[in-house]
Amino acid sequence: MPKIYPSILSADFGKLSEEIRNVEKSGADGIHVDVMDGHFVPNLTLGAPIVKCIRKDVKTVMDCHLMVSNPDERVEEFAKAGADIITVHIETCNHLQKTLKSIRDLGCKAGVSLNPHTPFEGIKWVLDELDMVLCMTVNPGFGGQSLIPAALEKTAQLNSWLKEVGKRDQISIQIDGGVNAKTAPLAAKAGVDILVAGSAVFNQKDYKAAMDALR
Repeated sequence: MPKIYPSILSADFGKLSEEIRNVEKSGADGIHVDVMDGHFVPNLTLGAPIVKCIRKDVKTVMDCHLMVSNPDERVEEFAKAGADIITVHIETCNHLQKTLKSIRDLGCKAGVSLNPHTPFEGIKWVLDELDMVLCMTVNPGFGGQSLIPAALEKTAQLNSWLKEVGKRDQISIQIDGGVNAKTAPLAAKAGVDILVAGSAVFNQKDYKAAMDALR
């Protein structure tokens, strides 16, 4: 059964601490933080100072997804702000192995995110530095989009490939985008360990019921 990390991108920012406490009390396994720079993706969200402020409210896992053009300049500040997992996009890293090692050296788990069109084979030579692969099942930038079926098919192939190379037990698979009660079972069948869900949780009146529906 996949874990559920609600994305605070869909939360009420006017009462963010309360939203985090409520969603964790309702059964969330972690909190997903979408960091967007308005450059790599068209949206602009939040930075490390906000992560530092809400760290006290997060009792599970602080999962920071950096959708930014210059991740090497940002990983240290997010680690210091309290991130448990830092995920960078393969499309933005000139020296991916170095970036992942630096994340681990800062005491965080290291993740790589792949856009829907990006082949997963690019991570072949950094598997020893990797804790998680995030397969984007929408084009990143905005919440509320529909899941791209081909991206989920790619995720299933990634799952099989990691088993073949003997790394599946060491590397978890996460998806982000279009996760709801209809697509969550498909993701579980594809081998996904962690579901990132925004509007499917925070746009509902009952957070527990919403997450139970995803399970």
